[in-house]
Amino acid sequence: MSETGLDILIVDDEPLQRDILKTILSEEGFEVSTASSGNEAFSIIAKTPPKVVLTDLKMPGISGMELLERIQQMEIVPAPAVLIMTAYGTISSAVEAIKKGAYDYLTKPLDKETVLFKVRQAIERQQLLFENINLRDKLYGQFKIEGIIGSSEKMKKVLETVKKVSPTNATVLIRGESGTGKELVAKAIHYNSLRRDRPFTALNCASIPENLLESELFGYEPGAFTGATSRKKGLIELTSGGTLFLDEIGDMPMNLQAKLLRVLQDGEVRRLGGKDSFKVDIRTIAATHHDLEELIKEGRFREDLYYRLRVVTIQLPPLRERKGDIPLLVEHFISKYNEEFGKRLKGVEDRAMKALIEYHWPGNIRQLQSVIEHAVIMSEGEIITYNDIRDDLTVKSNKESLVIDIPDEGIVLEELEKELMIKAMKKANNVVKKAAQLLGMSYKTFWYRWEKYGLKKDNIE
Repeated sequence: MSETGLDILIVDDEPLQRDILKTILSEEGFEVSTASSGNEAFSIIAKTPPKVVLTDLKMPGISGMELLERIQQMEIVPAPAVLIMTAYGTISSAVEAIKKGAYDYLTKPLDKETVLFKVRQAIERQQLLFENINLRDKLYGQFKIEGIIGSSEKMKKVLETVKKVSPTNATVLIRGESGTGKELVAKAIHYNSLRRDRPFTALNCASIPENLLESELFGYEPGAFTGATSRKKGLIELTSGGTLFLDEIGDMPMNLQAKLLRVLQDGEVRRLGGKDSFKVDIRTIAATHHDLEELIKEGRFREDLYYRLRVVTIQLPPLRERKGDIPLLVEHFISKYNEEFGKRLKGVEDRAMKALIEYHWPGNIRQLQSVIEHAVIMSEGEIITYNDIRDDLTVKSNKESLVIDIPDEGIVLEELEKELMIKAMKKANNVVKKAAQLLGMSYKTFWYRWEKYGLKKDNIE
């Protein structure tokens, strides 16, 4: 039943009892071993940790209670589930053992069905613990510092900063163009910190309307506004003990910037409509592609919040400035999508790799990942060829793809902008965020001008 070794260890000084239990459990398909004493059991556990230890409470030498305490002191993750076997008259001792960490107890004389039921429950519990630990390790591995791929000098500098800042509680500001991996770096910091077992919550400040952003962050009390019929905890409160990642912090409205500043300064939050503030313990990591210094000059970002956020700043370079990392990233994405899609691609042909390296990557790593994902899915051989990626790299630049011929009589600037925006929306399949990125605009600016010109999504063919 177990793929990793021993399922059950039976510890009892009575040979007949050991043999009967071993027979019952072995017939059910469990891997079973036995020990006649606590000392023998301890030696077996140290070499081959079982999922479950079924031990008598009263034995010469080391008792079942002492064996339980020794098992808990061993560095075994997860620790074996211990079931105590005891006579009816000493149930109080078994209850005491449960208080000290035993999984359950069985009363003598033992009932076969009860033994099997409780052992199965214990095995299932241990299996879940194993799976949770494996998932957690996989998650930590995915976001470990070495998982930030890159050998260029700029990325080495990023890695060094991440290593230094992760164990601290310092607020971090991550800067870089869209698609450069800002959230990946934020997760690497969180999962290499002391907060790794606590929540990591990400919120994109540009993707949520202003009237909803405040309630999402701070929560609300009943009656705070129309429709607020019950209490709702905000993300700041729900993330207490963990890390709050605020992406596109430059798009946060000014009134919320002031409230966030109070949280960072005082470690307190108050729900909308609430009278009392309460303490929260969060680490804040913010990210932006905006020039915050310019936003401060324009009166659109608070200078005091800026200095609160930039205790440590990490600048992520665009992919076009770290082209030497492209082969490493390509290899990583091929491996990732091979596993995800059950493929066995071995690499990329030279012509295709040359094209990948020479391309300017306006969408940065996110765009490269998308190209490789598509190529892995569509490739019919063991190697990604130039033909597999050609269509994704046909456009030499965003500007070139959106170029408009100017007639001899000229063109009104607003008409040019309208036509560019319509072309961008067509290219982005009516996704406003993507269209804005194609034109180098923020989401809000693009949408403001779109509505200003009276343009409609329905009119895009």
